[in-house]
Amino acid sequence: MRRGVLAVGAVVVAIAGAGTAVMAADSDEKPVPRKQVSTAEIVRGDLIDTESVDGTLTYAGERQIGSGTNGMVTWAPAAGRVISRGESLFQVDGKPVTLMYGPLPVYRTLQNGVEGKDVEQLERNLRRLGYGTDMTVDQDFTAATAQAVKDWQEDRGLAETGTVDAGQIVFQPAQIRVKEVKAGVGSRVSTGGPALTVTGVERRVHVDLDADKQGLAHRGDKVTIELPGGKTVPGKIIKVGKVAKKQDDATTVDVEISLGRAKTGDLDQAPVTVSLESEHKKNVLSVPVEALLGLASGGFGLEIVDNGTSRLVGVTTGSFGGGRVEVTGDGLAEGMKVGVPES
Repeated sequence: MRRGVLAVGAVVVAIAGAGTAVMAADSDEKPVPRKQVSTAEIVRGDLIDTESVDGTLTYAGERQIGSGTNGMVTWAPAAGRVISRGESLFQVDGKPVTLMYGPLPVYRTLQNGVEGKDVEQLERNLRRLGYGTDMTVDQDFTAATAQAVKDWQEDRGLAETGTVDAGQIVFQPAQIRVKEVKAGVGSRVSTGGPALTVTGVERRVHVDLDADKQGLAHRGDKVTIELPGGKTVPGKIIKVGKVAKKQDDATTVDVEISLGRAKTGDLDQAPVTVSLESEHKKNVLSVPVEALLGLASGGFGLEIVDNGTSRLVGVTTGSFGGGRVEVTGDGLAEGMKVGVPES
C-alpha cells in the first residue's frame, strides 16, 4: 500500500496509518518527530520478483500396460496401489503377471540358447529376487538360467517350463503406481489390449505455461509450489517443452517440476500454484513497499528516521519482489531506518 503526500508550501503532510505527521521539506527547518509509525531497515541483498502460474500436482511418467496374453482378468489392483519388483500387476485366468525392472520390453520368448540384453535383464531380476545363485548374470540364457526360472515359476504358481514370455512378466524401469485399472475383474483381455494406466512414484508438478511466458522457465530453476491448504514446498524445473501446443484457445508449452522428497500428500491431479522467478537483482538496496511515499511533485520518497527525528529523501525505484522494492538515491545506505505504517 502506498501513501499519498500533500505539499503545502515548504511542508509535506504524510498520511500514515490512523494519524498524520508533519515533516520539514526545507533544509532550513528541523525535522519534526513522526507519530504513529514503525521503522524498517534499508537492506542490501538479492531481490527476486516472481510470477504465479497454475499447475497440477501429479506423478511422473504416465503410461499404459497391456496384457501379454488372452483370457479373463481374475484379479486387479486398486487405483493408487504401488507395485514393486516381484509383485503381481494383475492376474489372467488365475495366473499372475509379475513386475520386473528394466528398460527393455518382453518382445520374445526367453528360453535356453537365446542371447541378448533382455536375457541379462531377466537374470538380474531373478538374482535380486533370490533365484539362480549359481547362475552367471550375463547375456546368455543357459541351463542355470532355466532352473532359476523354474524355481521362480514354482513359487508364483506357474507351470514350470523354464521359459518366460510376455504373459508372465512385464518390465518397467522401477516401482509403479496404478492410476487406473483399464481391465477389471471379469473383463476379457487380449494380447496387447489395455490392462492398466500407471505412473512412476515420484511426485511432479505439471504446468501448461503460456507460450509467451516461456522465458520465465528454465531447466534447473528453483521454484516454490503452494499446495492445496496453503503449504509451500520447493521444486526444481527438470523439463521445458520446445514444442507449443494449442488447448482451450491458448498456446502453451509443457513444464515439468520435480519435488524431490517434499511431503505433498496423496492427492493426484490437485491444483497448485507455482511461483516462477521473473527477475533477480543482485546486491541492491531495498525497503518494504509500504515505506514508499508518493510525492506530489512526482516520483517517490522515503522517510529516513534517525534519533526520533525524520527527513524526506527522494528515491528512484527499481525491481519489486517479496514485498520489497529496490531503491537508489543520494545518501542511502544499508542499515538506515525508514518509516513504515504501523500494522
